[in-house]
Amino acid sequence: MINNPITQLEQLTLTSASKSFLKETAKWAKFLAVLGFIFIGLMVVFAIFSTTIFDLASKMQEGVPANLGLIMTAVYLVLAFIYFFPVYYLLQFSNKMKKALLSKDDEILAKAFQMLKSHYKFIGVFTIITISLYILLIVVSVLGAI
Repeated sequence: MINNPITQLEQLTLTSASKSFLKETAKWAKFLAVLGFIFIGLMVVFAIFSTTIFDLASKMQEGVPANLGLIMTAVYLVLAFIYFFPVYYLLQFSNKMKKALLSKDDEILAKAFQMLKSHYKFIGVFTIITISLYILLIVVSVLGAI
């Protein structure tokens, strides 16, 4: 068999140090995923009560729009929905990586890395969208000031 770069890549092996790093990475990923789900839960709870909170605020303070509670409910529910996916992918990466390291199964390892790729892809696309919206907001603000 000829040792060319393609064949060598197919035979990639994990050293004990690499396995240790991946195991620790999976633990931190699980911690961050659990924390993310907690924050999603808090966002949903705040969304549920924001209508009441902002309705009271509009009655107590002039200038607070009466429908601000509904707007905030919608915003927090949308943000919780969007935030769910990267957190879910991170949790899946953690669970699959731990399982792959225990079972030494290449397919599960590949699925773990697929979940990590999905996590970072989602974060990357979301970052591009956010930066684009900021640029659009700046352009609109500058044009509005002229």
